[in-house]
Amino acid sequence: MIDWLRNEMIEPEIELNGRTVPIVLKRHNRARRLTLRLAADGKSVSITLPHWARSRDAIAFAHARRDWLAAQSAKIPERRTPEPGSTIRYRGRELRIAWSEGASRRPRREQDQVVLGGPLDALERRLARWMEREALSLFELDTHEYCAAASLNPVPVALSRAQRRWGSCSDKKRIRLNWRLVQAPDFVRRSVVAHEVAHLVHFDHSPAFHALLNDIYEGDIATADAWLKAHGRKLYASFG
Repeated sequence: MIDWLRNEMIEPEIELNGRTVPIVLKRHNRARRLTLRLAADGKSVSITLPHWARSRDAIAFAHARRDWLAAQSAKIPERRTPEPGSTIRYRGRELRIAWSEGASRRPRREQDQVVLGGPLDALERRLARWMEREALSLFELDTHEYCAAASLNPVPVALSRAQRRWGSCSDKKRIRLNWRLVQAPDFVRRSVVAHEVAHLVHFDHSPAFHALLNDIYEGDIATADAWLKAHGRKLYASFG
């Protein structure tokens, strides 16, 4: 891809708010027009384009929308690096990081803090793995509950690290859920799980799908969706 772009004598990058960001081109056979997106963490700009479109034109399109991209980039919360004494988000609240070198390397939650030890330079990696384990455990419990409510057998759950999607159900046999949802309040995380379980029955967004979702989910879907729309970006501010 890079050699192809160089042949067209144009650099696949753009400057946003003083930072150079790569432009990633994705060709799709079903695409009928150019679609421009800024990654949730602001680290790349992606353009989906038809197979017949020129790379040069796609990159020029991104540069023409520089002001919009810069405005979107400015809305992304500042990166938070987990360190002793700081906090991480967990199930809608903040947990203080209580680190000491002699403590167990495996993180454990104690009331309003997460306690761990080991080398300081690996603290973020160990916390991220702990968060993913916690996320998977919660997702499995949620999925089991909602499958039972929908009169389905439980399906396997896998973690996703997607930059845009909170959940997916591509083959009606397995659900993928974004591990960062473990940072959100329980009602938000559970709304996404319920959404994907409903897709196991209705692989669309038809009235029947929404009726089932409203039947199995105990909260208000609109409230959960509004929370994600308002605060979802903040879930990408930690752990890279």
